[in-house]
Amino acid sequence: MQENHNIIRDIRNQMKKHGVDAMIIPSSDPHQSEYTAKHWKTRVWLTNFTGSAGTAVITQKHAGLWTDSRYFIQAEQELKGGAFELHKLRIPHTAEHLTWLLHQLKTGATIGIDPNLFSLSQIQAIKKKLAPKNIKVKANVRFVYSFWKDRPALPQNPIFELKLKFAGQSRKSKLSQICDKLVTHKVDYCLVSTLDDIAWTLNLRGSDVASNPVFVAFLLAGKRKSYLFVDPEKISKVLHKRLLKDKVIIKKYNEIGQFLKTTSQKSKILFDPAVTSTALASKIKTSNAVLGLTPSTYMKAIKNETEINGIREAMIKDGVALTKLYMWLEENVASKKIDEVSVAEKLASFRAEQSGYFGESFDAIVGYKGNGAIVHYSAKRPSCATLKPTGVLLLDSGGQYHCGTTDITRTTCFSKPSKGLKQDYTAVLKGHIALASCVFAKGTRGNQLDLLARKALWSIGKNYGHGTGHGVGHFLNVHEGPQSISPALGGKAALPFAPGMYTSNEPGFYKQGAYGIRIENLVLTVEVEKNDYGTFYGFETLTLFPIETKMIDNGMLTKEEVNWLNDYHKTVYKKIAPALNVKEKKWLKGKCMAI
Repeated sequence: MQENHNIIRDIRNQMKKHGVDAMIIPSSDPHQSEYTAKHWKTRVWLTNFTGSAGTAVITQKHAGLWTDSRYFIQAEQELKGGAFELHKLRIPHTAEHLTWLLHQLKTGATIGIDPNLFSLSQIQAIKKKLAPKNIKVKANVRFVYSFWKDRPALPQNPIFELKLKFAGQSRKSKLSQICDKLVTHKVDYCLVSTLDDIAWTLNLRGSDVASNPVFVAFLLAGKRKSYLFVDPEKISKVLHKRLLKDKVIIKKYNEIGQFLKTTSQKSKILFDPAVTSTALASKIKTSNAVLGLTPSTYMKAIKNETEINGIREAMIKDGVALTKLYMWLEENVASKKIDEVSVAEKLASFRAEQSGYFGESFDAIVGYKGNGAIVHYSAKRPSCATLKPTGVLLLDSGGQYHCGTTDITRTTCFSKPSKGLKQDYTAVLKGHIALASCVFAKGTRGNQLDLLARKALWSIGKNYGHGTGHGVGHFLNVHEGPQSISPALGGKAALPFAPGMYTSNEPGFYKQGAYGIRIENLVLTVEVEKNDYGTFYGFETLTLFPIETKMIDNGMLTKEEVNWLNDYHKTVYKKIAPALNVKEKKWLKGKCMAI
């Protein structure tokens, strides 16, 4: 890690030359992606911390890395011996990085950032936070890249078209719907920066970002024609012609800035300040800039019938792969050396046997015993744990299929569970069932639904620190907005649920050093009833795989909860069994036995 120290020294020298007192290096890219292409993993290169969430800050006297509890242990290991000190977020007496900078920097100091990596909303929030000491933001500082000698190039992977039989709606139809929104907003164009929105709108997919079937591009959707800013070499001649037929003009990726500057002189452009980089926002003439949600964001969240049917098909494929995986585990855990990484690799191989498989939807979280209590644990050899025929295993994984995206978590116990474990597990299960079976009035938000998943845990004085549910894409990102289920007062959790939304239901509990418990299924919002009192919605559970019953304290469940679980297991067996051989059917039948 000596190289890390040397780079920080060189960066500090450049900071002095540029009149910069501090630098902020986020985890994002110019598209505000959660997961980024290697080209933009600047924070990872600089700090050696590989977690998906974290912010690095460099001053003349300090180098710090801020991340949350999901990554504390991982960060401590990866930062060891390097120049960066870990700052733990959301614990008592620890300031987040902007508050820390406010206290550390002198009045009138200057902070340097790369304007491509911060949205307009983020910059406005930073300036407001630092205003009490008149700390300025210099949004053109990019010299850090000059020290990244082996920086990966922008990905060059080919782009392919998602067939209509999977998408359910043509590219032309989607662009027409967006055009209608432009008319409503009285604008000429809409700037789309987020990669999943671009992929969904144009019925295109790629492999520029691990586990996310997206490609690096910008889209300027217009009333008469649209412009896709992308490396032209990634698009075949045939696809180019098909896009042109739908009035989508191809331009080079790096031409977006100048094009916006020229176009906005005469045309009004709608863009979302929360996901549009400061660099691009600055190119749009202020008087012709209209701020608002990108139309495709909500359109994409409401799955059409073809997408829903595809997701149902993906769930069967996933159920088959998981059946093979858990059978393999039970047969071999006592006799063979199986570590956490082996479990992830084996599951990926079973998924790969399914038709239409594209890859994992995220790196599987395989946490054995105490590792399961690390919410976003990342198993790596040689430090990962080896499984034994005792203890608890938490497995959170998902697959990408052309017909849909999956995300499932199951917790299993290889030995007789303790009374405390059964109580904790059953409380999590009760929360899962409460959310899965609830009926709620139209207009209900995710932050109102969240307490249903926590009530049973709260009743025994326990809780979990993550959200309860996130939106999921259709053969797209496993984390998708705009909806979520969490206690947050604003943001995604404040959005009302609507039929067609595809969301996770994943309460959990984590006992440090002992075990992690999470039960996750994906659910579809559906209309349940409409009467004189209003319209009521509920959730249809789409995930198909048995929930472990060995750890249940039956006395803690109500009759209604038992009925829900038994009915769910009947559905699981009915849907998956036809795709299994005789031995697999027998195993699955045992796991789906009524309690």
